[in-house]
Amino acid sequence: MNVGGSLPPGRGLTLRTVTAGAVLALIVGGAFAVLLVSIADLRDSWRREERSAQVLAMANRLERLIIDMETGQRGFALTGQESYLRPWDAAVAAFPGQAGELERLVAGDPGQRELARRIAAAGISYIDDYSAPLVRAMRAGGGGARDAGTAEGARRVDALRGEFDTLVAAGLSLTRAEQLRSGAAAWRAGAVGVAGLVASVALIGAYSHYLARVVVAPVRRLAGATRRLADGDLRARVPERGAGEIGVLERGFNSMTATLDRQRAELAASRSRIVTSADQARRRIERDLHDGIQQRLVSLVLDVRATQATLPRSPGLTEPLDRLADALGEAVDELREISRGIHPAILSEAGLGPALKALARRSPVPVELDVDVPGRLPEAVEVAAYYVVSEALTNTAKHAEATVVTVRAHVADGRVRLRIADDGAGGATTGAGSGLLGLADRVEALGGTFTVDSPPGQGTTLHAGLPVTEAGRDPGIPASR
Repeated sequence: MNVGGSLPPGRGLTLRTVTAGAVLALIVGGAFAVLLVSIADLRDSWRREERSAQVLAMANRLERLIIDMETGQRGFALTGQESYLRPWDAAVAAFPGQAGELERLVAGDPGQRELARRIAAAGISYIDDYSAPLVRAMRAGGGGARDAGTAEGARRVDALRGEFDTLVAAGLSLTRAEQLRSGAAAWRAGAVGVAGLVASVALIGAYSHYLARVVVAPVRRLAGATRRLADGDLRARVPERGAGEIGVLERGFNSMTATLDRQRAELAASRSRIVTSADQARRRIERDLHDGIQQRLVSLVLDVRATQATLPRSPGLTEPLDRLADALGEAVDELREISRGIHPAILSEAGLGPALKALARRSPVPVELDVDVPGRLPEAVEVAAYYVVSEALTNTAKHAEATVVTVRAHVADGRVRLRIADDGAGGATTGAGSGLLGLADRVEALGGTFTVDSPPGQGTTLHAGLPVTEAGRDPGIPASR
């Protein structure tokens, strides 16, 4: 039997879960991809800003070298001392390499590359065409060279400084632009990071809520219903509103419990019919014995006595007739005991209370009786209660070595409740071969409960509860005769 039916296309729980996970991964992955791009832009801006700072630093160093050349040659021109040329020598030696480094730094910017090329050319020209010849001339002792070089040197240095100023201004402009770009990239990265974090948390929360609603909550309901089912509640059901495989599981569980509940009801009804049928058979046997064999034996006793009255007194004849009459009387008494054991007449005529009192009077063990059963009960319930007490008293007399038995019967909450307790040896069980097992079957067949508490050396206590309301009685069991 296909309990849940086939799943609609695209409605399976696996497909839903995979789809939701893929959407979540796509959105989170997209947010982190944008974040990575923003971080890469920020890193590139930082590198460009760092390169601009290096260009500015290199331009400052080159300008300082030109100033060192001018200062050295001017000091030498004024004093004629070679010590003033040491900074000049160092500057002349360092300038070509520093100019080449500047050109390398600005290789990616055409405008700055052209400025660096002009600065390098002007500086080399200043050294080769002006400063070096001037120093050689001054070393040769030409005073006119000292005077002629002053104006030309100032003009060349001013021109180089102008180029440096232009390069520095361009570098500063680039630096500010990169700073703005870096700030924008940083803000974008932060915004994307926060947005991605918020979106991720929201999506994960939504996904968790979805799983909790679609999977966890139905599974918890199923677990609770399964626990009630394991405790014997066959009416346990769960709402059939789950998605996909969860819905199939819910429908399957409900179908299974409904089937078990129906089968238990059918079994209980069958057991009740069997018990009722057995009780009715015993009543027929008891009636047949009473109305048939018992009456026939009584009639035979009367006939024997009548025959004795008509015959003359003769020891050879009177004594056999007396023995026959006594034997027939004993047979009648034994038959009455058997009939009472099969189905006591007092139970049918007076009800459970008087029947239990009769049992207590006949018990070999003293019985303390407490009966509170108003009116008559359904016949099957009275018979079951009677046999529970009768079997318990019989077992106590045979096995318990008890000095007293307490029997309590009362009606509460729509059930007749029995408690039979003795102070005997204990150790009674409802295992195979025990008369208590038959009592348990009889009680449970009527929808009742039966328990035995019999620790060794501490006596035995039986508890039985039988439903007496219409709801607790099988429809096939008559409530009255």
